[in-house]
Amino acid sequence: MKSTAKKLTALFIATTIAATLTSPTAFAGHKANNDYARVVSVEPITKNIRVSTPRQECWQEQVSHYEQSKQRSATPTIVGAIVGGLIGNELGNNSDARKGGLVVGSILGGSIGRDIGRKSAGPGHQYYTTEQRCETYQNYHDEERIMGYHVGYKYHGNIYHTRTQNHPGKRIKVRVTVTPVENY
Repeated sequence: MKSTAKKLTALFIATTIAATLTSPTAFAGHKANNDYARVVSVEPITKNIRVSTPRQECWQEQVSHYEQSKQRSATPTIVGAIVGGLIGNELGNNSDARKGGLVVGSILGGSIGRDIGRKSAGPGHQYYTTEQRCETYQNYHDEERIMGYHVGYKYHGNIYHTRTQNHPGKRIKVRVTVTPVENY
């Protein structure tokens, strides 16, 4: 029973709204029609703007590369550490000093041996490749662009003016609204 009452109430509300919206008095005084008016003048609205156009210039360029010798050996570092350790061990006057000398001598000897090994491995070699390089530049120029149109049109003997985005042609569509005038 409650369900049927709800349905009837909803139906009544919907019918009332529909009747109100479609009644002749709902639109009284607000009737609008479309018509066409004759265009009497068209003036373009222009604006000067700066336009950027990218331009790319490319060329071939020789590029120098250096490649170090790949012949690397750990032998100079190892020999340097052993020799440095022996010398460091001989410089100490007691066992603690000899151990410290051994460690310091090994580290320094290894470093010196590594440097000597790098020099004896050869300087490496230099070679050249040809690579393309490009740069982009901007060319600028001024351009006049049409932003819209000032349009004059004649409707029932009166001249009106508007602004449009596009050229209207020989006639322009207008909306005509009729509103009753009250008698005084």
